[in-house]
Amino acid sequence: MKIGIDSYCYHRLFGEVYDIQERPEKEITFEEFLDKATSLKVDGLSLESCFIPKFNDEYLRGIKSSLDNQNYDRVYAWGHPDGLEGGSNEKAFDEMIEHIEYADKIGAKVMRVVGSSHPFRFEPHGPQLEKLTEMFTKAVAVSQKYGIKLAIENHIDYNSDEILQLIQQVDSPYFGVNFDSGNFLRVLDDPIQAMEKLAPHVFATHIKDLKPTTSQPANQWCYFACVPTGEGLVNNQKLAQILSDHQYEGFLAVEVDFLHPDYKNQEEEVVAQSVQTLRKLTESITVTR
Repeated sequence: MKIGIDSYCYHRLFGEVYDIQERPEKEITFEEFLDKATSLKVDGLSLESCFIPKFNDEYLRGIKSSLDNQNYDRVYAWGHPDGLEGGSNEKAFDEMIEHIEYADKIGAKVMRVVGSSHPFRFEPHGPQLEKLTEMFTKAVAVSQKYGIKLAIENHIDYNSDEILQLIQQVDSPYFGVNFDSGNFLRVLDDPIQAMEKLAPHVFATHIKDLKPTTSQPANQWCYFACVPTGEGLVNNQKLAQILSDHQYEGFLAVEVDFLHPDYKNQEEEVVAQSVQTLRKLTESITVTR
């Protein structure tokens, strides 16, 4: 199984610094991120659109050329931080449609999308899912013209039953899941049970490992903080095995958001260690076809 990283691993270094984090001495450019990925010798990249500095044709062609030269699998990731805001943001919908073309220009066949996020988690979900079904049905009609699959991420908003409901209601082979192993835990949904429900629909992944931290209140999303793969609560080996059993063709993308205080400002080391652990982890997967 292929291993990759999501560019959000380096959000602090890109300049997106949470209130509870320290600003880096020097910010990195998108090109410097690509160099870091090359040094890790990964198979795929998930590229957050919020860190792509320009969207003109020339720049996007340059990104595609760089990815092609490294033979990277790729996912174009749209929607940070709040995506469609539970279906309430029509302007964001128009932006998402626009970014389908950008995804095509860098050669991505999967585009991660965000329907909501944790600020909207405690609002009624029924009306949100109804509106999101309408929005994603329209979006899929566009994306399939480009041969691009849309993959909704559980963005600390919906549980696996609700994600599955949304997939079934959109009812398209071009609409599935960007499975975030940590974010299901953050909504107190068992990641293994979630994967057993959603594995046939997974187009992309965010592989997180989390453990609680006493530095944040238990009712905050960052209470479950990121640690290197294999050192937290998430059984990512079991998740990878379930994906393999369902003939998953994408890559396992390491993602780090809020680092556990034990690893303060060590995102580069945590990412490198996680990539190495995932490589070892996947060696033990039983492949059945």
